[in-house]
Amino acid sequence: MLRIWKATINSRNGLAFAFRSEQAVREEIFALLVSLPLAWFIGATAMRAVELVCAVAFVLTVELLNTAIEKLADRLTLDHDKQIGRVKDMGSAAVGVALLMAGAFWIFAIVERLGFV
Repeated sequence: MLRIWKATINSRNGLAFAFRSEQAVREEIFALLVSLPLAWFIGATAMRAVELVCAVAFVLTVELLNTAIEKLADRLTLDHDKQIGRVKDMGSAAVGVALLMAGAFWIFAIVERLGFV
């Protein structure tokens, strides 16, 4: 139980630091909070609503991983390094793919709600 408690505290601390230091994390947490009631309105079923919220939570998860990569890379060096730049770009691409996926889920759910599927 102590290990679980310490892991929970570490997770809270990481989320709090990311929230304070990254605008993108703040925006995605806001999007997650907005998605909670909106998903229940748009989702045709309870399961669809859960999927919509999870899609937004997935974007936040990928953003947190991207932020961790960027912070670690900046810790290694602040000088321009081509390889580190590529690594940061790949992290950014991962966020972009997650956003596209979430957008597709939401568009499908809206189309479904409107009765076109």
